[in-house]
Amino acid sequence: MIPGFENLMQDVLWCFSQVKGTIDIGVTEADIISTVEFNHTGELLATGDKGGRVVIFQREQESKNQPHRRGEYNVYSTFQSHEPEFDYLKSLEIEEKINKIRWLPQQNAAYFLLSTNDKTVKLWKVSERDKRPEGYNLKDEDGRLRDPSTITTLRVPVLKPMDLMVEATPRRVFANAHTYHINSISVNSDYETYMSADDLRINLWNFEITNQSFNIVDIKPANMEELTEVITAAEFHPHHCNTFVYSSSKGTIRLCDMRASALCDRHSKFFEEPEDPSNRSFFSEIISSISDVKFSHSGRYIMTRDYLTVKVWDLNMENRPIETYQVHDYLRSKLCSLYENDCIFDKFECVWNGSDSVIMTGSYNNFFRMFDRNTKRDVTLEASRENSKPRAILKPRKVCVGGKRRKDEISVDSLDFSKKILHTAWHPSENIIAVAATNNLYIFQDKVN
Repeated sequence: MIPGFENLMQDVLWCFSQVKGTIDIGVTEADIISTVEFNHTGELLATGDKGGRVVIFQREQESKNQPHRRGEYNVYSTFQSHEPEFDYLKSLEIEEKINKIRWLPQQNAAYFLLSTNDKTVKLWKVSERDKRPEGYNLKDEDGRLRDPSTITTLRVPVLKPMDLMVEATPRRVFANAHTYHINSISVNSDYETYMSADDLRINLWNFEITNQSFNIVDIKPANMEELTEVITAAEFHPHHCNTFVYSSSKGTIRLCDMRASALCDRHSKFFEEPEDPSNRSFFSEIISSISDVKFSHSGRYIMTRDYLTVKVWDLNMENRPIETYQVHDYLRSKLCSLYENDCIFDKFECVWNGSDSVIMTGSYNNFFRMFDRNTKRDVTLEASRENSKPRAILKPRKVCVGGKRRKDEISVDSLDFSKKILHTAWHPSENIIAVAATNNLYIFQDKVN
């Protein structure tokens, strides 16, 4: 158990730490954050946006003069990962929006990450340079080639210190393997391969080979009119390199084993909760579609997020989840208007804390929810600039459904559905969370430290 993670809801008071991004006036579509991801140590935090940019924040070292101030995250590197493209064969514009970022474990001084838009996955190397070579024999100081007849002495090149420069260079581009939009990428625990998933297929790539991938799942029917479901998310098991899961728009999860066959069209486990006929409605199929699937760090559980709930499944029990958490059950009566304004199709993500004891997911009105699996307590918090004084404690929010409203409650009818928390991330070993709200990145931490 990681210290400080026990009894999270009882002891942890979440405080505002930082907010990155401009105030909402004049926000362009390109500035909206579309993915957030901590690296394996939590020292770096990357965001991708709809404009194809990746911004990496690095945690500062804690200062001895201000021991109460924990290391803040400051911009380390910003680069344009993807550009808008046009597919002339299909007359389709390909957006530059970054759908997902996944870090590779650090092997040397450089950092590596994968980023993807709808069609192309790129492997980026982010490295530091604080020295430059000087004293070439065949070139002058400006880099021009010298006339060999004028070279009379032999110089020994030296490395001179220079201002620290952080460079992001694309090392590999994995393209032309997806007909449909990529919704997930996941790095395998062997660190030699990764997978990319679109609506109908999942491909397995080797990091060293860009012109070839193996198709490991293909659910495309011979006749597209017979299509009944699409793949919505996929992830590798954290420890077993042969195992992965993928979820579907029908609310099912399939666990596949690559040792069984090269094409994993037949799953080894199938997780589905039978629907209660009394709850059946026009919206049942839409709201049961799974928008995110995540293995726990231990690899024992899978967490899935659909429109109204988060579910935790035990890998050894396929017929129903072991835990179901209502994220915003008060929206059940509002599904008709949410369908009309397209909000019902929003894809919320979910994350585990470092010890798998607490789960977090987003909601509307810039609310996000945490559920403690041990104590069964839950809390609703808000990412807002109103409460953005350093170390200000976040007050739990409550939504009131009909009837009389208490002073500190907010009515369902006054929720702002244009403000939604779709993307969140949790530090791998500490109580530090990152929450993307439109174009702003909020960082919260616990009061204990």
